[in-house]
Amino acid sequence: MQLTSAPATDEDRIAEGAPHRTERRTDPRRWLRIWVLFAGYFAEVLFRLYLVRDFSYPSVHPDEESYLVLARVLAGHPTTEMPVGVVIPGGYPLLISPALRIADDPSTAYHLVMGINALLNALVFPLAWVGLRRLGLGRPQAYAFAAATALLPPLVFYSEFALTDTVMPVLVLAWLLCLHGWLADGTTRRRAWHAAGAGLTAAYAMATHDRGGVVVALTGVVFAGVLLLRWAPWRSTVAGLGSLGAGVLGAKLLDSWLRARFTVPASDVGGFLWKGLTDPQAASRTLTRTAGQIWYVIISTWGVAGVAVVICLFAVFDKRVTRPYRVVGGVLVALLVGTALAAAAALPDDKRIDDWVYARYTACLVPAAFVVGSAALARLRGRALGRTLAGAAGLTLALGGAVVLSAGPLLRTQAFVAWGMPDALFLGGDWSSLHIMRTTAVAFAVLGLVVLLRTITSRRAVWLAVALALFAGFATVTITDRISYPHSNWRRSLATGFTERAGLHPDDSVVFSWDGDWGIRSTQAFEVYRGRVWYLDPRNRPIPAAATAVVMPPATEGAEPEAAWPGHPAEWFVERVDRQQGWMVWRRR
Repeated sequence: MQLTSAPATDEDRIAEGAPHRTERRTDPRRWLRIWVLFAGYFAEVLFRLYLVRDFSYPSVHPDEESYLVLARVLAGHPTTEMPVGVVIPGGYPLLISPALRIADDPSTAYHLVMGINALLNALVFPLAWVGLRRLGLGRPQAYAFAAATALLPPLVFYSEFALTDTVMPVLVLAWLLCLHGWLADGTTRRRAWHAAGAGLTAAYAMATHDRGGVVVALTGVVFAGVLLLRWAPWRSTVAGLGSLGAGVLGAKLLDSWLRARFTVPASDVGGFLWKGLTDPQAASRTLTRTAGQIWYVIISTWGVAGVAVVICLFAVFDKRVTRPYRVVGGVLVALLVGTALAAAAALPDDKRIDDWVYARYTACLVPAAFVVGSAALARLRGRALGRTLAGAAGLTLALGGAVVLSAGPLLRTQAFVAWGMPDALFLGGDWSSLHIMRTTAVAFAVLGLVVLLRTITSRRAVWLAVALALFAGFATVTITDRISYPHSNWRRSLATGFTERAGLHPDDSVVFSWDGDWGIRSTQAFEVYRGRVWYLDPRNRPIPAAATAVVMPPATEGAEPEAAWPGHPAEWFVERVDRQQGWMVWRRR
């Protein structure tokens, strides 16, 4: 695909004698386009709010509760136990912390968090529109493809929970657009602003999740390489390096501030990553998981991300393609491989099927890859399109085949967690097992039908985009109904259900014994909203003076309830016992 340069900037038009910017602002068509773009964004927000209308408590343990606990502290509430056991990056909790400042109870706070998620996640729509316009698509086509991008199941699915995956795709797409704007022709001032944006979005990605470390590393490499090769004005590159350094420093300060408020250690993902990369016995597993995650990105976009990978790889070595696209294309592929490899090496071996094709960590690249791939589908013709589709299909089959050959029977016998591979189950037509080759065939059948539609509609790309948008919306709604809601309903008994049955109140301060249900411990760190929780064994450690309740497993069948806590202080008594759920509540008199 012959990529075109970015549309001319205002400065370029002025230099060529075009009307001044203030004159262009009076153009009613320009304002109409802005309002149409805003209407699309608003529709994307409403779609997300509709999907999460009944979600009122965290259900992804212990990740959601850990982010909510950090947001609680950032909102000025008292500290409590960290469910995940380590201090994790606070960039996403910082964004949702206003919800916990406003709300008086955990259910209202969670609804507000879902609202913030919708506002943040839907930003992919205008960013995708900008990217598609830069790739040469007309406004109607760019609008329709941007709508399809913002409706993709991997993007919307994770925004239905209080997870960093809500905002990571937005940061990655904005980062790539800033890199391109910095490298593209324009005034030094304009390029400096884009470079600063690239540095800041990379740093905030690192402040949001450990995956952002890969983004920061790639940003540093690109800045250093461009500075040495003089591919951009040195002032703009210095602006980028300065913003990157300031942003990383800010991320470190935020991390230090949070760590000072908890007694648990900082996250040691780097240690797990190094061990996974240097352990010879884990090498095969790491490579297989890397292939599986890249395979998942491609099938979750129905092959469009595969088209993007092929296009970007060819662009890197094709001198006919302008430098900004070559660099950004290479960076996109490097980020995909680097993120998949890092996640594959750092993930523990917890005997789950979805670990081989884990969707979550590479989902942040789905919108960017879909933008590139859909632009290629709209613009490629004849043999070029055929070769690209063949390359994407061959790559996907090779990746999927590698997983099947390496993991073998483990794909059927290990623990099945539908939440970790929703798109594959949707395409495979089986919500209870993973079928890699069937899923691959269906994904490319969808892609083939879309390409056929473009052919029979006189190659009008807008109809191609509309078809993709409709299918994306259908897939997202289906996955929400079949996976998100059942998963949340299944975990209700550990969240608001337990809080109600146990008689806990938002102002309580509760001790949870270590031998109790870990899911209850995790969830109640958020459900006990204005008080706090401790994780300790009350049978051999002193109870904090501020504690108002203790939750522990009940005594053995036939024994007195008090036998569960021999030598308990006299002021404590058994208030409730639930043997079926395996807990009992003690209260201070």
